[in-house]
Amino acid sequence: MQFEISLAEGPGALRPLAPADAGLLLRWLTDRRVLEYWEGPSAVFTPQRIQEDFFEDEWNASRCIIQYSGQDIGYVQIYKLDGEMCEAYHYPHKDRKAFGMDQFIGEPAMWGKGAGRQFIRLLLGFLEGQGAQAVVLDPHADNERAIRCYRACGFQKLAFLPKHEKHDGVLVDCWLMEYTPGAC
Repeated sequence: MQFEISLAEGPGALRPLAPADAGLLLRWLTDRRVLEYWEGPSAVFTPQRIQEDFFEDEWNASRCIIQYSGQDIGYVQIYKLDGEMCEAYHYPHKDRKAFGMDQFIGEPAMWGKGAGRQFIRLLLGFLEGQGAQAVVLDPHADNERAIRCYRACGFQKLAFLPKHEKHDGVLVDCWLMEYTPGAC
């Protein structure tokens, strides 16, 4: 279900991840402020790990760089949920054409400026055009800024997921959040 995404609207844009972005990802993922929300401050990203995690073939994911006013500011991966992923997410609506997404803003100077809302709305519009009946994500339960952003974009809390995701070597609680077109 890979597809190439290249979108722009207002100051927000998404472009396909390219091999030349490896250095950018490495810079972002060696910033402790970013790691606080991605994998945890003790995570170690090397050029080899960047290649393995972001550039090896992923049959079901589309990977993009988030841009704002022409500046590369973050990363997003989008994938169609299959049965196994529905189980992992504890997603109850297996009959829906649903997509999952994972993202981060890698430029802390852009946090709290509306860039996240801009790109998420842009991406949701694209996915609706692809026939999405739902889009889900699973932010850490204590990431209030992200949850506020997702709610402002039309996501609703669907289920509490205790000890759902490993973060800094510890399983942490998450919220399963869902966006359904036309629900907001």
